[in-house]
Amino acid sequence: MNTHSEKIMPKELRTIGISGAIAVTLGALGAHALKNQLPGGLITPDQLNGFDTGVKYQMYHTLAMLMVVFLKNNFQSKLFNFAYHFFLWGMILFSGSLYFLCTRNLIGMNWLSFLGPVTPLGGLLFVAGWLCLAMAVFKKS
Repeated sequence: MNTHSEKIMPKELRTIGISGAIAVTLGALGAHALKNQLPGGLITPDQLNGFDTGVKYQMYHTLAMLMVVFLKNNFQSKLFNFAYHFFLWGMILFSGSLYFLCTRNLIGMNWLSFLGPVTPLGGLLFVAGWLCLAMAVFKKS
C-alpha cells in the first residue's frame, strides 16, 4: 500500500539523513582530530587531503540522492532508482575506501592498502549515477 505520506517521506530519506550526518561527523573528525595527528606523522598531508575528498564526495552525492528521491516522486522512471543506488554504492566504495586508506597508519591497519583499486570503482559508479539521471531527464523531455 502506497500512502501519500510514504511518497513524501520515502525510506530512502533515512539513508540520506544518515549519510549526511556521517559526512558532517567525518568532516569534523578530519578538520580537528586528524589534522592534529599531522605533527606526529600518523597521517600525512596527502592522506588528510584524501580523507577530505572522501567527505566532500559523500556530501555531494548525499545531496544528489536527495534530489533523485524528489525527482522520482514527480517523474516515473526506473533510471532514477538506478541513479540513487549507483550514488549510494559509489559513496560506500569511493568515500569508504578513502576513509580507510587515508587512516590505515593511524588505526594500525596497513593491510587496508588492498582497498586502493576500490576507490576508482566507486568513482565509476558516481559517473553511472549521473548518466542515469541525465538519461531519465532526456527521456522525459
